[in-house]
Amino acid sequence: MTHSRRFFTFGLAGLYLAGCQSGAATQSTQRPASGSALRSTPNPAFETWVQGAKARAMANGIGGATITRAFRNVGYLPGVVERDRNQTEFVRSFEDYMAIAASDDRIAKGRDMLRRHAGLLSQLEAKYGVEKEVIVAVWGLESRYGERRGDVPVISALSTLAFDGRRGKFFEGQLMAALKILERGDVTPERMTGSWAGAMGHTQFIPTSYLAYAVDFRGDGRRDIWSDDPTDALASTAAYLSRSGWRTGQRWGDEITGRAPSGRGKVVTPAGANGPVFEVYQNYTVLGRYNNAQKYIIGVGHLSDRLAGGPALRGTFGPDENGLTLDDRKALQRGLTRAGFDVGEADGVIGTKTVQAIEAFQRARGLPVTGTPSRSLLILLT
Repeated sequence: MTHSRRFFTFGLAGLYLAGCQSGAATQSTQRPASGSALRSTPNPAFETWVQGAKARAMANGIGGATITRAFRNVGYLPGVVERDRNQTEFVRSFEDYMAIAASDDRIAKGRDMLRRHAGLLSQLEAKYGVEKEVIVAVWGLESRYGERRGDVPVISALSTLAFDGRRGKFFEGQLMAALKILERGDVTPERMTGSWAGAMGHTQFIPTSYLAYAVDFRGDGRRDIWSDDPTDALASTAAYLSRSGWRTGQRWGDEITGRAPSGRGKVVTPAGANGPVFEVYQNYTVLGRYNNAQKYIIGVGHLSDRLAGGPALRGTFGPDENGLTLDDRKALQRGLTRAGFDVGEADGVIGTKTVQAIEAFQRARGLPVTGTPSRSLLILLT
């Protein structure tokens, strides 16, 4: 979502990852970016704060015309504060995270993007030394290949978070960076939209990272990461990784299966001793500079491997608290869909939409309505 030692997780990415899969529709309170929760609400104290922010922007060298345009339609967004304070709810197990990050649908769409943008990606690989599959994997996790870039007005979102004060200094710094972007003319205030936390474009740059790393790859005078055309966004991602120390032709990591590690890297066990084990190298650390969450790093690395034709994870996780393996949960979801209770993609992650489908099925069959997946339910559906 954002970059450079990001200390918060954007639940709808990282991914939009907590809720982007329909079968895994988030079990937290996270909601889509649009809607009443993110409409502006009158707040006199916020309006007073904005006047002070304008003065501070002027003192930071932002021109008066830019400030006037940027704040013309600014509003207080209470839904942004709600999301900022409820991020601890967006925690998924490593097994669920990987099931979503490298789902069949995400892999298929990623391979399609590799074909569709082959010329551009080859140019980026040659210029920046970052493999095309890695660039596309970041794109896939950050915005589902541009499908979910966020539609929240960035100036309003950052102003709200700066005013709220919990991390006011950080977000005011992002606000001032966003104003500098507007001053450069890369985008208009109306087109400067993104996540509730101010992350923008196909690969979700926060404003300070944009100023430091964004690229005008075609030389048209604008670094446009908001356009439907992903060129500048993908180039900016490649530039970011390259300048962070990406080593061309080297692996991010390897799953260790029945053999000792090479000794070239360090061993990580994101799911504990009973889950998959990885040996990771320098490029793992570089991906961590883009987003330092371990699940995200391995998610990008593994998705990039799958896009290049690599195998699925071989390490097993065992059954969940309901006695079901990932394959069992996928089979259950497919059975629900066949029975007329759509869960979206059968990714094996039990989220809100799957729970609702189970409840509807149980209700239709006259069963106790629990919404809980089980071995007996799986038998009924297969």
